[in-house]
Order: sequence, then structure tokens, then C-alpha cells
Amino acid sequence: MGQRASRDFEAALQNPAKCFETPQHVLDDHKLTVTQKRKLLEQWEQDARQLAVAEEEGMGGGEESMLHRVKRAMEAVGPTRGEHGASGSKQGN
Repeated sequence: MGQRASRDFEAALQNPAKCFETPQHVLDDHKLTVTQKRKLLEQWEQDARQLAVAEEEGMGGGEESMLHRVKRAMEAVGPTRGEHGASGSKQGN
């Protein structure tokens, strides 16, 4: 991976929603490896969970449906080695 591509990936990893319009765009980016796609989607899922919790606590935030879209994209990438299933809470616990 080139130095620029590495910097671009690191920037995207900090805030996937800023670099990709939807989780599907992560899947459609053919320059990314499966591992990179999974990492981006995992970060996006964590961000979406935090927004959902904040909104429930009355702090405002993003749309709940983003979490669903991220989870669908993660399913399309496939499970990681040793993954046993998804957790049930918004916090991922």
C-alpha cells in the first residue's frame, strides 16, 4: 500500500461517515482490502451505536437506521475468523 493510500485509509478510519456517503460505498470501493473494509465498518458501527445511545439519552445525534445499514454491510463483508455472533445491545455488549 502506498503512503498516500495508507494516509487516506487512516483518515477514513477516524471517521468513515466523513469519507464514505454510505456503508455500501465502503463495500463498493475496490481499492480497499476485505480487512480494511471490515475495520472501516466496525468503526462505523461503533460510531452509529454511540449516536443511537446518545439519542436515547436525549442528547440528539444521528439516525438509528445507520446502525442497521452498517450491520448489513458488515454481513456482506463476512465474519471475521473466530466470530461467534453479534451482540444484542447498542453498546455492543
